Amino acid sequence: MSTSIEIDERIVKCRKILDVDPNSQIFAALADAYRKKGDFDNAFRICQSGLKVHPSYGSAHVVMAKINLDRGLYDWAMVEAKKAQDIDGKSRTIELLLSEIYIYRGEFHSAIKLLKKLHDTDPYNTQINKLLDIAQKIPEEQKALARANSVRSNVVEEKTIMMPKGQLDKSQSQENPQVEIVPEKKIEFYDAQGIIEQGIKIRGVDGLLLVNLEGLVLESDWTLNSDVELCGATLGDLSLLLSQELIETSFGNFKSVLIEANGYTYYVNRVDVGLFIFVAGEKSNLGSLRMKIDNLLGMYR
Repeated sequence: MSTSIEIDERIVKCRKILDVDPNSQIFAALADAYRKKGDFDNAFRICQSGLKVHPSYGSAHVVMAKINLDRGLYDWAMVEAKKAQDIDGKSRTIELLLSEIYIYRGEFHSAIKLLKKLHDTDPYNTQINKLLDIAQKIPEEQKALARANSVRSNVVEEKTIMMPKGQLDKSQSQENPQVEIVPEKKIEFYDAQGIIEQGIKIRGVDGLLLVNLEGLVLESDWTLNSDVELCGATLGDLSLLLSQELIETSFGNFKSVLIEANGYTYYVNRVDVGLFIFVAGEKSNLGSLRMKIDNLLGMYR
């Protein structure tokens, strides 16, 4: 997970870019950094201001949805997530976010329906399975607790009628066991640094970085001989060009792209704040590698 120092460094990087270009889309990454720091007011203000300039920037609406989710404003979070979906189309990232919002809103049926659809297309995704388990178990536990409370209430009413008032409290403490309230399971996620830390452990991954859409390296674990900043800038520019071409031809934004070069393969994955770039050797098993990477990215938030 990102430390406070790492988040502060990211904020400084993003602010430098905004100082040079106030209209840069880096505002979304900056707002997300403030969100992860727990500064929701600054995160909200920055994201809101940026969206006034870039209202059709779907990734920024995803960030705004997460900010509102963290603030407990679940209705606003839903509105922003829906806007992101309208702009960028359906994606696993957005649908996972929507399912989480449904869970927090107590709309478990909607969450389960959406998560089952995601599970059918990606049955080994850890995050999808975890959210589905939570969405199914919470209402079951709530029903069990309601039944237990109903039984306790009936027992108390019966003993109130059958026993003198002075003996009621003693009888309750001796004969009526306390109902254990099972706490809701906490939903676990990885932030960008967590993805970097876990991703570099995947066998076959030789380098890993996160760049924003302008090619600036935000996070990395890089031991290769090539220049990490140059790699980030080059693949960032290539991905931006590809995205523009796809949008112009009505295909929509790309989700991931595989680039094979001499000696290495680059697996580029588009997320809300930019691009995760996984670098693998030419001898790596790409099928197995992509499955592991996709499962890991399913836990990104």
